[in-house]
Amino acid sequence: MTRAAMVVLKYPSLELVEYKVARIATTMPYIPGFLSFREYPALLAAWEQLSQKPDLLFVDGHGISHPRRLGVASHFGLLVDVPTIGVAKKRLCGKFEPLSAEPGALAPLIDKGEQLAWVWRSKARCNPLFIATGHRVSMDSALAWVQRCMKGYRLPEPTRWADAVASSRPAFVRWQEIQP
Repeated sequence: MTRAAMVVLKYPSLELVEYKVARIATTMPYIPGFLSFREYPALLAAWEQLSQKPDLLFVDGHGISHPRRLGVASHFGLLVDVPTIGVAKKRLCGKFEPLSAEPGALAPLIDKGEQLAWVWRSKARCNPLFIATGHRVSMDSALAWVQRCMKGYRLPEPTRWADAVASSRPAFVRWQEIQP
């Protein structure tokens, strides 16, 4: 089964207002570099269930910072024609200068002379994030949006909440308990 969660947050409070989880049969084996083809059907199913479509979508994965310049954030953004930002936890391609250990350390991810993403340390003692254009968002805007959506964790709130919802993490369970 392939599982995907979509969350809608109110901005600028970053309050969770809606969520949907889709679980569908996996129809494609895992093939490195083609993960978006395996995951987009579940993402699309969750997207279609939302009563409120977000104006901007953060995707847990790569945008153009992908060997084929079409990670899941770019692929999904193209499919639904919504602005997307890729927020990945691991590098797929390219190189960057070593970052200082301080939060806020920043370097461009470069591949074949082209900047593919920003490598940004969001929190001390945590690995950096790879923040990239997905679809209809500039590289600098992607970084700025991610920075505005931080609340003291490694991940920005949209991807942190989506992960919590998909995995029924304690923060999400507590949130459910206090809802009317």
